[in-house]
Amino acid sequence: MPRLEKQLQDQRVMVVEDDYLVALALSSLLEEAGASVVGPISRAQEAVTLIEEGKEHIDAAILDVDLNGEKSYAVADALASRRIRFVFATGYGADAVAQPYRHYPRCQKPFDHQALFRALMAQGN
Repeated sequence: MPRLEKQLQDQRVMVVEDDYLVALALSSLLEEAGASVVGPISRAQEAVTLIEEGKEHIDAAILDVDLNGEKSYAVADALASRRIRFVFATGYGADAVAQPYRHYPRCQKPFDHQALFRALMAQGN
């Protein structure tokens, strides 16, 4: 694996992912790149509550589109309303993201780490 050189240094990244192994691998990848991981969180409502309570500082987030059959759009809305950057993650094509959300960055699973980091750090979601 290429050296990640702390590309996400001092960033607090929320991981919303229902697959334990994917969440664990993604968390490790983010930490190797210098980020602090918030979560992982496997349920949309739990993530929305965490965001709305504001007890955790969040710089950016990675959202699995499908959380055990539940879409993560409420999480996206909560993040967008607070101007927090996020990236949708999906194992499916662009059609997996509902039309009103397709203008947000999306990364395909399995992840190209550099593409994921670029999308995560992109200015203005």
